[in-house]
Amino acid sequence: MPLPRLAIVGRPNVGKSSLMNMLAGAKVSIVDPTPGVTRDRVTTIVELTPPEPDQPTRLVEITDTGGYGVYTAEGGRFDDAGEDLARLTGDIERQIAAAVQRADFILFVIDAQDGVTALDQTVAQLLRRSAARGPRGEGAAPAVIRVVANKVDALSWEPFAMDGASLGFGEPLMVSAKVNYRRRQFVEALYEMIADTDPKARAEAFPEMKIAIVGRRNAGKSSFVNALAGEERCIVSEIAGTTRDALDVRFEMDGKSFVAIDTAGLRKRTRLADSVEYFAYHRALSAIDRSDVCLMLIDSTRAVTAVDKRLGAHVRDHHKPCVIVVTKWDLTEGRTNRKGQPISTDDYAQYLGKELPGMALCPIVFTSATRREGLHEAVALAHELHHQSLQRVPTAKLNEVLKGIMNKRGPGGALGVKAKVLYVAQVAVGPPTIVMVVNKRDAFTAQYEKYLLNRLHEELPFPEVPIRLLLRERQRAPVEEMKAGGRQAAHDDARLVPAFDPREVVRYTEGDPDEAMDTSLIESPEGFEEDDDEGDE
Repeated sequence: MPLPRLAIVGRPNVGKSSLMNMLAGAKVSIVDPTPGVTRDRVTTIVELTPPEPDQPTRLVEITDTGGYGVYTAEGGRFDDAGEDLARLTGDIERQIAAAVQRADFILFVIDAQDGVTALDQTVAQLLRRSAARGPRGEGAAPAVIRVVANKVDALSWEPFAMDGASLGFGEPLMVSAKVNYRRRQFVEALYEMIADTDPKARAEAFPEMKIAIVGRRNAGKSSFVNALAGEERCIVSEIAGTTRDALDVRFEMDGKSFVAIDTAGLRKRTRLADSVEYFAYHRALSAIDRSDVCLMLIDSTRAVTAVDKRLGAHVRDHHKPCVIVVTKWDLTEGRTNRKGQPISTDDYAQYLGKELPGMALCPIVFTSATRREGLHEAVALAHELHHQSLQRVPTAKLNEVLKGIMNKRGPGGALGVKAKVLYVAQVAVGPPTIVMVVNKRDAFTAQYEKYLLNRLHEELPFPEVPIRLLLRERQRAPVEEMKAGGRQAAHDDARLVPAFDPREVVRYTEGDPDEAMDTSLIESPEGFEEDDDEGDE
């Protein structure tokens, strides 16, 4: 049984996204006064607090939608980046219609300080027609529609909010998402609207894995997510930068529930057009942080750029398991390599190995969203990497593996100083984090750390996911403390330091230093063009 679904609709700039963020208790949607900022359906699950402490919480799936009639809002037709919003308005309104069709409840938001406008009346007519058609399926009850008068910032605005009753959906709910005026009454009203959460629906509400779909602009992210979801969940357009928010899209595969996070396409920070694109940029990067696995999309019809390399470095530095997903592979038919032969997947894998050497651990899958090829394989690989990242190795086994590695090749050291590992243990998963306490930290050079990581990947049950390796030098207790402690201090004169800072930036290098990939036969495959908007700096 699915969770109750609630859609937030209304004209532009009435505070729909602010209302969504207030209910979610987080910045789920980008808020900006520019018309057309929200374009896709932004969905999240919210746990509503009961009015009384002895009552259970209730879960509801809330969807924020774009503003209806966006290109006519305030007489503006062009967005902040100069794009003609009329080209996207049809797509935005189809997303609004889809949200309304699947909703059990609709919050029709108006601006109490503006009063009821002609565009509000138009939206009300559309909602009435939608309810009359019964779009939610034969036999289904029509959606419950409530007007929400937002921007009621104080008691003095409450009489103005009552104008919303003229829209024909009963007495409006009043709230200010900005200053939280009447927030408690508003949430309690929603709680009473929503039925008790079915235990099975509550258990299924939280996914097995979150997958961040990342890549530069027009790499095919939204098409990929739509193919996974089996519906037009994200707007797909030739206009670069169509996706603004990070969209959580739920889908099922092989009986498992997943969330795909569709993110805004990235480009050079120096080319960010405005604050909206700036927040979209950081929202995309934060999606990587909150994901379990990343799918990094590379457009096979264009050359790898500096943006791709920086994005790969960000994924690597955050120790996120990652699958490289080569998109639009069907469009490479007829292209050749330097030998004049058709480009093969092996050719392209070598090309990526040269351009993205820091991503050598990542498996590669070739896909076509239009043909639905490679989608299942990409998700299956992501699930496998997630499983690897959660593996825990017993300390005894880890000591045995490390001893074997160091017996074959130990770290160098200064004359008369023998480098030793005094203690080793895995202290965390997701990513696997290994702490090594050593006698001389300087003896373990960056090159030797690289060697250690490569051998650990070979010997431990996480061959394709990053390992966070923390090296700590043993510290001795101060003389004063030893004197004060007497015999016990003398016995414990060499203490291991148990604490470590997990935020420490640790060198992380992939690839075997003894094995270099042969990329002499392939450079940038013929026909690949450097995107001027995304070019190297």
